[in-house]
Amino acid sequence: MQTFLELDNVQLVDVRTPAEYKTGFIAKAQNIDFYSPTFDKDVSKLDKSKPVLLYCKAGGRSAKCAQKLISAGFVKVYDLEGGISKWKHKGLKVNMKI
Repeated sequence: MQTFLELDNVQLVDVRTPAEYKTGFIAKAQNIDFYSPTFDKDVSKLDKSKPVLLYCKAGGRSAKCAQKLISAGFVKVYDLEGGISKWKHKGLKVNMKI
């Protein structure tokens, strides 16, 4: 997974709320809140030709987001299984936002 994140063209998207994002996020992730009223507009700014890797806390929201992106014409959509909770459980690094 970390090798996948090192690719330059991957768009890493954290779909949790801004408050959740501040508690820790994967480096280089952009925060697009799944519950935000501007969510559809915000994800439409992503490049459809580049892979998108989504994650949330445990996998529920990112799975729903993946379906939305596929319906919108994105072709390379990946969902981080188990979300950031599983990422942390494996001892992988997260950044904090102060």
